[in-house]
Amino acid sequence: MSEPRIREMTLADCEAVAEVRVGGWRSAYRGLVPQSYLDRLSVEEDAERRRTRLAQGDGSVVNLVAEGTGGEIVGWACHGPYRDGEVLTDDAELYAIYVHPDRVGRGVGRALLTESVARCRAAGHGRLLLWVLKENDRARRFYERAGFRADGAEEPFEVDGVAVPEVRYSRPLPR
Repeated sequence: MSEPRIREMTLADCEAVAEVRVGGWRSAYRGLVPQSYLDRLSVEEDAERRRTRLAQGDGSVVNLVAEGTGGEIVGWACHGPYRDGEVLTDDAELYAIYVHPDRVGRGVGRALLTESVARCRAAGHGRLLLWVLKENDRARRFYERAGFRADGAEEPFEVDGVAVPEVRYSRPLPR
């Protein structure tokens, strides 16, 4: 497969992005979060959330999509200011990155991450941070190969009453 085309998400992409996101959750988090939660995920509800967030956004959050050779959406990433509680900092945060389950391991995630890193660096951010489920070994290896390192910060995260702690990863963005 050739490199996917990376571009900014539009309102017309929200349904396809929701399909990627829900499929990504169901695939990546199987066995890590309760199956009952994964079963309740709704593409329609997620698409509506994407539309609302995109329409009401102030431009500080960047949504990127990866298009396959036929123009289909095969991945999505979202980044913006780092959130330290309710406070936004000068660092950037990768809020999400999901790849269609059929396209995992084909460079889609790498292309999205590379574009997010480049945009965060160009925006003048000194670091890019992200949170990943502590037990998500595949994602952790992906980020480590891309130069991210766990920085020792952890936070509790709960899904349907089950603790699924997250660890923070950081990567400097030298200019």
